[in-house]
Amino acid sequence: MCHLFAHQPQRDYESQTRSLRIGGHCTSIRLEMAFWDTLEEIAAKESMSLGKFLTTLYNEVLDHHGEVNNFASLLRCSCLIYRSRSSVPVQEFKGTVAPILDAAE
Repeated sequence: MCHLFAHQPQRDYESQTRSLRIGGHCTSIRLEMAFWDTLEEIAAKESMSLGKFLTTLYNEVLDHHGEVNNFASLLRCSCLIYRSRSSVPVQEFKGTVAPILDAAE
């Protein structure tokens, strides 16, 4: 089992800080490259730029919870939800899954 984890590409767990503008405010988020890659994939599937996707997600969390605590952790968890749902055949989800952007609920 450790072989599976130990032999993953080093690039996947290298961190990268990106500067973003969310809700008119400049901020930076530091995530591992595997998470940035997944977020870019999610944004592309939603036909959005990464910045637009992150802003939309941030605003939906803000609307739902009234505040956004630890956005970087929320993004990591969103990636885990996306990956876990992506590993199940689409037929099993038909009509049973909320849109990706509602994952913070």
